[in-house]
Amino acid sequence: MEKPATRARQALGSKPSGMRRALWLAGLAMAAVSPLHAATMDPAVLPRVQAATFEVVIPKPVKDPLSYEKPLPFDQLPYQQRTDKFYSVGTAFAIGENRYVTAGHVLSLGIDSLMGEPALRDAAGHVYAIDKVTRYSLHEDFVEFSLKDPPKVAPLAVNTQPDVNQVVYAVGNALGTGIVIRDGLYTSQTPEDQDGRWKWLRFSAAASPGNSGGPLLDKDGKVIGVVVMKSPDENLNYALPIDLVLKAPENIASIDTRESYQLDVIEDKHTGDFKAQFPLPKSFADFSAAYQKLHNADVDQKRHELLTENAATMFPNGPGASRLLHVNSDANPFPTLLHRNSNGNWVTSKVAENKAVLPHNGYVSRAIVGQQVMFHLRKPDDVTSKQLYGDSKVFMDLVLKGAPMQRRVGTESVKITSLGEPTLSASFTDNYQRRWQIREWPMAYDNGLIVAFLLPVPDGYSAMVRVTSNRTEHEDMSDLKQLANFVDVSYSGTLAQWKEFLANTELLPSVLSDIAIRFNYGDDFKYQSKRIGFAYTPSLQKIDADSELVLGMSYFQDHGKTVWDVSKVEVKSNIDNAEHVSVNRHVAPSDDLDDSFRNHWGKIVNRSHPDDGVPYSENDMTYIGTVGGTQVSADKKPDVLYTAFYGVDGPRPEDAMKGKLNQLLDKLQVNEH
Repeated sequence: MEKPATRARQALGSKPSGMRRALWLAGLAMAAVSPLHAATMDPAVLPRVQAATFEVVIPKPVKDPLSYEKPLPFDQLPYQQRTDKFYSVGTAFAIGENRYVTAGHVLSLGIDSLMGEPALRDAAGHVYAIDKVTRYSLHEDFVEFSLKDPPKVAPLAVNTQPDVNQVVYAVGNALGTGIVIRDGLYTSQTPEDQDGRWKWLRFSAAASPGNSGGPLLDKDGKVIGVVVMKSPDENLNYALPIDLVLKAPENIASIDTRESYQLDVIEDKHTGDFKAQFPLPKSFADFSAAYQKLHNADVDQKRHELLTENAATMFPNGPGASRLLHVNSDANPFPTLLHRNSNGNWVTSKVAENKAVLPHNGYVSRAIVGQQVMFHLRKPDDVTSKQLYGDSKVFMDLVLKGAPMQRRVGTESVKITSLGEPTLSASFTDNYQRRWQIREWPMAYDNGLIVAFLLPVPDGYSAMVRVTSNRTEHEDMSDLKQLANFVDVSYSGTLAQWKEFLANTELLPSVLSDIAIRFNYGDDFKYQSKRIGFAYTPSLQKIDADSELVLGMSYFQDHGKTVWDVSKVEVKSNIDNAEHVSVNRHVAPSDDLDDSFRNHWGKIVNRSHPDDGVPYSENDMTYIGTVGGTQVSADKKPDVLYTAFYGVDGPRPEDAMKGKLNQLLDKLQVNEH
C-alpha cells in the first residue's frame, strides 16, 4: 500500500547501515547534512536536556544464515559502527516520570522486525528495554511508552504555547553518533496534509538522520514539539506540537490515516481511511501484534473493495477481456502477467528478459514486472527435477548464480552465494488449479524477506519473487496469491525433462491430469486430450530425449467458463533443429471483436493460405499446413477449429512436404468443434 500523504516529506529516522531503502519508511535517509550550528543554550539547562534525551536503538541480528563469496570486510566500517551491537535509528526523550516519547515511525521500525524490539540508550551506553506502550497515534506520528528499570532522570518541561520567530533547539541523535543540539528559528505553522485538523510547527534548526523523535526546545529548554520530518526541497523541518501529545487520550492506540491500495494488473487504486483503535498499555510485542493485525485486515479490506469496484471488468469479465480470450498462445515459457491497459483491454505484459547462462545447459531469465521479479529457471542437466522441487535451497542458489545479489559493506559489495534454507515452505493452488510452492528467506542484516512463488514447469521453474519485510509480508503474500491468477506462461522442455516432470504428479496443474503424453525414443510420440489427439513416428521427424515439446497455454472460454488450457502443441526434433510439427486451436470470434478477428477466422474456415495444404517458404523455412478434422461445409458454422503444420529448414520438394503433412493428419483426431 502507499504511504500516508503526511509521510510524503522525509522522515528523520536514521536507517541501519546496509538496510535497503525499500524495506523501510519512504525517505528515511536525508540528502546532505546541514552544517552544525553553535548551540547557545543556557549551560545550566544543557545537562538536564542531555540526560533526558536518548537514542532509540534496535539490536543487530546475532546470526546470519547467508553465505558470501568471501568474508565480509567489516574492517572498512568505522570503529563505532562495526563494534556497536545496535543500530541507532532515532531519538526519544523523557516527558514525565517513566514516560518517554518518540516519533511513531521510529518505534514502528521494530514492529514485526527480524532484529528485535527497539530500546533506549543513554550517553553512557546503558540500554533500557521498553516496558509498556501507553499512547500512540499513527496520524500524529508519536508514541509514548515506559521503560523497564528506568533511569533516574528529570523529565523535560514543556511549553504548549510557543512564540513564532523565537529561537529553538533541535535535539537529536545525529547520524547515530550521539545527541547533538542545533539552533534555529520557529518560523511558522502549516496544516497537516490529510484534513488540516491541526498544524505542524516549522523550524529552521538543522536536523539529520536519527533526529526523528527528538525534542524541539524553546530558548528556555522547554519542549514545544517532537521532531518528525523535513521538507525535501527546503531547509525547513517539521515537529508535532507537544500539546497534541499531552492531550491525546490515555491508554489508547489511535490509527487514523488515509492510504491507497493498488494491484499490479490494473491501473485503478482504492484510496480509503485506515481508522482503528485498540486499548493500551501493552508490551511492545503485544502492541506490535495488535497493530499488525489491524493493518493486515485493512489491507485485505482495501484489496476486497478494489476487486469489488472492478469486478465487472476484472479479467476474465467485461468486453476488455474478449480479445485476450480469442488469441492463440505465443508459447513463451517466460512467465509474465496479464494486465488491463489504459484502453480497458486486457493484454499480456511485454518484457525484456535478462538472461544469464548456468553450467550444464542451464540458464536464468529474469525481468521486472510490476513490483516483482519474474524468473524462468532452466535447470542444469546435472540437477534432477526431484532435487529441484524438493530442495528450495537449490533453486535460490542457482538463481543467485544467474542473478547475483550483493551486500554492501563499507566501499565493497560482496556477492551473496546462498540464502540458506527457507524459513517458510507452503503451497498454494490458484484459480486455474496451478500448484505453486511458496518459499521465504530472511535477510536478517537488512530486516528484509524474499518471498518466492515457484511454479514447477518441465525444464525447471517459473517464479514470481518479491523483496519485502516482516511488516509487509502479509500484504505482499496476499498480493502474490492474487497475481498468480493472472500469470501467463507456457510449458516447455525436452522429452527427457517432460518425463521427469510428469512423474511429480502432486505438483502438476490439473489440466495435465486430463492429458496423456506418451513417447518412446526412436519409436513413437502420442498426445491425447479431451480436445485433440495426434501421433507420429520417426518417419515424420526424429523422436529422442533431446526432442522439445511445447504446450502453449492460454486463457479461453469453454462452455461459458474461462479455463487455462492448451491452445498450441509444438514438438521439435530437438532444441537446435528447426524441424517441428504443431497443432493450433482457433476459436470463432465473438460479435464484439473487430474485423481483423473475423477475417482471420474466415481464412481458416475457407482453408485459405497458409492453411491450404500448399508448401510455402518463409524465413529460410519450408512450411505446409491445413485445417485438421472434419471438412467444414458452407452450412456448418463451427466454434473451434484446429490447424496442423509441419515445418523444416531449407527448401524441400512439394511432394515430400505433402507426404509429411499427410502423416501428421493421418493420426490427428479433433474432438472439439
